[in-house]
Amino acid sequence: MLESVIAPGVFAFVIVPLMIFCARVCDMSLDTIRVIFVSKGIKYLPPIIGFFEVIIWLVAIGQVMNNLTNVVCYIAYGAGFATGTFVGMAIEEKLSLGLTSVRIITKDDPADLMRYLREHNYGVTSIDAEGGTGKVKMVFTIIKRQDLGHVVGIIKQFHPNAFYSIEEVKSVAEGVFPKQHSHFLYRWLDSLSFNARGK
Repeated sequence: MLESVIAPGVFAFVIVPLMIFCARVCDMSLDTIRVIFVSKGIKYLPPIIGFFEVIIWLVAIGQVMNNLTNVVCYIAYGAGFATGTFVGMAIEEKLSLGLTSVRIITKDDPADLMRYLREHNYGVTSIDAEGGTGKVKMVFTIIKRQDLGHVVGIIKQFHPNAFYSIEEVKSVAEGVFPKQHSHFLYRWLDSLSFNARGK
């Protein structure tokens, strides 16, 4: 139908590559999100995402196979792959799912910082340690990833020169976390995760 309305050259070298590109962006975005969901322990969504992902991929690869002599289709396929990966990562970053461990190392007394974090319902543990320049305090907390910006802001407020590192946490058995004030989508996705067995 489209081929009869649009000039053959435009259809072959613009419309078809654009369709392949869009399909690849969609299926690679879904693929990236599916893999991330699996790594976060969300068990029921990845199979559903995978179902739609593979159907879209079949549409894209089918168009490529039907246009084997069209180099523009190959370029569109590769560009869609790269763009889809980036888009999927950006979506996952916006969702901010899972748990994160924050390790803070400071020479100063972290009592005020720990008190403030505990007042905001963050679980905090501290130990004495020794660094390259002498004795330090090491403070640990495990937080929801969506709270990371808030916690980093607190650290900079109390100890602007402190060293801190951030690591992803696969699972926890127990923990203290602030009450959920997040959007329904965050709460629903968290409820699908089976990594956190208690809070």
